[in-house]
Amino acid sequence: MENKILLVEDDKSINEMVKNHIEKEGFVVETAFDGEEAINKFLKETYDLIILDLMLPKLNGMEFMRLAREKSLIPIIIMSAKDSDVDKAIALGMGADDYISKPFSLIELLARVKASIRRANTYSKSQNNESKKIIELGELNVDLDNYSVTKKGELIKLTAKEFEILKLFIKNPKRVFTKEQLYNLIWNDSYLGEESVINVHIQRLRKKIEDNPSSPKYIKTLWGIGYKLGEV
Repeated sequence: MENKILLVEDDKSINEMVKNHIEKEGFVVETAFDGEEAINKFLKETYDLIILDLMLPKLNGMEFMRLAREKSLIPIIIMSAKDSDVDKAIALGMGADDYISKPFSLIELLARVKASIRRANTYSKSQNNESKKIIELGELNVDLDNYSVTKKGELIKLTAKEFEILKLFIKNPKRVFTKEQLYNLIWNDSYLGEESVINVHIQRLRKKIEDNPSSPKYIKTLWGIGYKLGEV
């Protein structure tokens, strides 16, 4: 079955260029040129991934993403001229899975699209797997096969990447991971100093699983080195 992508970009030339390039790889691409059109399509159709510009008319990209995240954990790739670490951190903190700055390489964008859909498909298949391997970690119960986490019996909603990060630590309880190693293993991509991507995903994961994210017990920081699983 062909994967369907929603491309939200108000610049018609960029919209057409990206659409044509991605469709050559066999994807179905539907387009929207403003935030209101995008949210209307999102609520009516089912997509496998969203490519989203931030500076949109009628409804900006951040607001669109907030509304989308209330309904779905669909992968979202931000494609924006806003390229500061602050902009990236805000977007990733609101639930984006990846961020590519304009101007960008179509080859790089396509690679990120394929990687995001591949991870999401793996996540979905794992959720439907009937076999179980549940790890007890402090107050957490982590089902490695079905990609679910509960804390004190309550389900915690993690994105695919957040779960992959937690799963990596659980499977390697004594290992310290540098930011470069985490990026290479979770994003399956070369590390180009994307510290904000790692930092925000760790922060988001901590907010969901830790009692006190500012004093974490599950994911420990080793300053100047990286992260490791805490002894809980």
